[in-house]
Amino acid sequence: MANILAKYRNKGKLTMSGKRAVAGYLFILPFIIGALLFFLKPLIQSLMFSFSSLDVVPGGYDTTWVGIKNYVSAFTEHRTFFRTLTESFLSMLANSPITLIFSFFAATLLNQKFRGYNMARAVFFLPVILSTGVIAYMESSDLLLNIMRASSQSQEATSSNMFSSANLTELLRQTKLNSAFIGYITGAIDGVYKVISMSGVQILIFLAGLQSVPPSLYEASTIEGATQWENFWKITFPMVSPLILVNLLYTVIDNMTVATNPMMKLVRDTAFTQTMYGYSAAMVWIYFLVIAIILSISLFIVSRYVFYQV
Repeated sequence: MANILAKYRNKGKLTMSGKRAVAGYLFILPFIIGALLFFLKPLIQSLMFSFSSLDVVPGGYDTTWVGIKNYVSAFTEHRTFFRTLTESFLSMLANSPITLIFSFFAATLLNQKFRGYNMARAVFFLPVILSTGVIAYMESSDLLLNIMRASSQSQEATSSNMFSSANLTELLRQTKLNSAFIGYITGAIDGVYKVISMSGVQILIFLAGLQSVPPSLYEASTIEGATQWENFWKITFPMVSPLILVNLLYTVIDNMTVATNPMMKLVRDTAFTQTMYGYSAAMVWIYFLVIAIILSISLFIVSRYVFYQV
């Protein structure tokens, strides 16, 4: 920390960049302390379990060292691990851009001043609250709700309105678009509920970034004759580009670790249904490394185009 502070000192005093750096480190300090106190030990234990065969015995558990056998077995012997891992990656690849685009678009609309805009912002964040903890469990375990959902889904499947994905597919085919692109668009429309439910935090972050853009920049550009379109691409988009990077990383993690992710289901079944705890720990660590690689590549590529205001 002393070396970091010395970097931002100017004649014995902290510069503005130094003060911002200190504020940033103080902001993440509770998270660092919490990770060291509550997550470091379980993390090391799970890594040790992944190299062992773990058996539950009266009073605790016994571990037998097996080396990298669990890792090798996951790729060479397990029937569905590699396919499930690939499905999770492709699902993230398809859902993340849609979520980011929708979040940015919704935040831009909610940033406008109109009657009831506070209520509209709360409505977009409501799915985040409903998808947490006890409420999510109540929703998944409510028999009546599941029956109603199944009934509505069957009605939607049998209905043929002008906004159905089947009709949209036929409409897009007439434009001679690529079939893969058509499938991507219609898939996004069919999953619009999932996109909205996973966009609440991103919308909130984008909205905070949009409100932090100085109005004087827009006033000066308008005086110079800039249009709203030019203001968006020359001012709004560069100013919120750091938040695009933040939301990208958050969205990737959210998509890869959501409870409905097929890889997460496989890990839970392996651990608690088949009681293969060491095997499931190895799967988790493989999945963790895949996520880390994806985040590193995303950070390397996107950070090159991020504009930071000095």
